[in-house]
Amino acid sequence: MTDRSFGSIDDIVAFAVRREIEAAEGYAQLAAKAATPALRALAEELRRQEESHRRLLEGLNREAIRELGAAYVPDLHIVDALAGETLAADMSVQDMLIFAAKKEAQAVALYESLARLAGGSDHQKLFAFLAGQEREHKLRLEAEYENQILQEN
Repeated sequence: MTDRSFGSIDDIVAFAVRREIEAAEGYAQLAAKAATPALRALAEELRRQEESHRRLLEGLNREAIRELGAAYVPDLHIVDALAGETLAADMSVQDMLIFAAKKEAQAVALYESLARLAGGSDHQKLFAFLAGQEREHKLRLEAEYENQILQEN
């Protein structure tokens, strides 16, 4: 997972932007195939979040990166022990929330491991910031899971 090397901050940002574009495209494909309006709306909202994250990354300059700090974002761990879901047009909202939260957890793990490898450099700050952004996405998805799924049960 962490066998990737980055020569510069620009390489890291480009890598992260590509990941955000891929995530947004995946959610757009799901929205286009969604079997229910609720799933379509959720997929569209997730797509917009990923696009917003991409724009944020594209707007970072070197000075802003030097000032980045890793904010504390709690992890509810709601979906951590649940079985992973496969992306499908006919998946339920519950399955979609599990799928998306697990994808965000994978992104957190990637960026955290890259931050550990980067040491105390600006690279480390950027990876820690990216991990925090992904943690925020996971928190939002797990809170939505709690509101929509656990409240019903």
